[in-house]
Amino acid sequence: MNKDYYIFKSGRMRRKNNTFYFIDKEENKKSLPVHQMENIYVFGKVDFNTDFLNMLTQHNVRIHFYNYYGFYNGTYYPRSRQVSGFTVVNQSNHYLNEVKRQYLAKQFVSSSAFHMLRNLRNHKNYDEVASIMESMQSHLDLLDNVQRIPEIMGVEGTIRQLYYASFNYILPAEFAFDERTKRPPKDPLNAIISFGNSICYTTVLTEIYKTHLDPTVSFLHEPSTKRFSLSLDIAEIFKPLLVDAVIFALLNRKQIKTSDFEYLEDMVILNDSGKKKFIKEWNGKLETTIKHRRLKRNVSYKYFIRLECYKLIKHFIGDQQYKPLKAWW
Repeated sequence: MNKDYYIFKSGRMRRKNNTFYFIDKEENKKSLPVHQMENIYVFGKVDFNTDFLNMLTQHNVRIHFYNYYGFYNGTYYPRSRQVSGFTVVNQSNHYLNEVKRQYLAKQFVSSSAFHMLRNLRNHKNYDEVASIMESMQSHLDLLDNVQRIPEIMGVEGTIRQLYYASFNYILPAEFAFDERTKRPPKDPLNAIISFGNSICYTTVLTEIYKTHLDPTVSFLHEPSTKRFSLSLDIAEIFKPLLVDAVIFALLNRKQIKTSDFEYLEDMVILNDSGKKKFIKEWNGKLETTIKHRRLKRNVSYKYFIRLECYKLIKHFIGDQQYKPLKAWW
């Protein structure tokens, strides 16, 4: 299995024969086994040339760029080898048909809320958490009665707001927060949520690119000219299942502390130490396997994302109605 590589330092890429090297500012050289790579995540400032991009294209390696603050900037993706006009036409048809679009949007929200409630189940001995769960469920029940996409988004937003309010009861006191703030994150908990969600979006995007799906045609989030909005839709399913589970583990085990954050004038971000700790836990989570009850074999969390893409394709071409993942384990 090919691996993901992460570059936190600034430096440059250099090619010698058929091997690439990353050379940091102190002239330390590290070889990059491009034939064993799946993705490169770049968090530092890196210089490279077209030889490097050509090599990535030959080996079908994607490179994702993040700015200094850990916000996702973009992806270099080699020429797509997974092309199907038939699938894209049918995917677009499900966006253009309002009823079909609403069905899919509701499935994403339903699965996301299911996984949020699942995360809180172990903490419902706190009266406040139990009360929040009841309120979340009552708003989830409204989903059947709303029709327009903004209304569906409204239900999702209210459920998520309630969910985040429960974090103060299940995480260490030093990570308490008042509200979700994104750009910029105002406190450590918001900073780690934003970083984790960014990593989740690019992981989902990578899996989408391995299929015939078009990442720009989405259903819950409005498609636009500057984002891969289908990855936002599918990530709704996996943010509570993966990102929040990683955050709970790292903070409650005190593996990430307040010293793993950088406090700037008007924002808080994870420093390199914090990012590395998150990435290590994230990759461990992605590689964790579960016995799939239908496939009758072990499936990694990462492959569950791909399976979600395949289920959407079957739905678009009329093979099988889409039912989102709802973790049964």
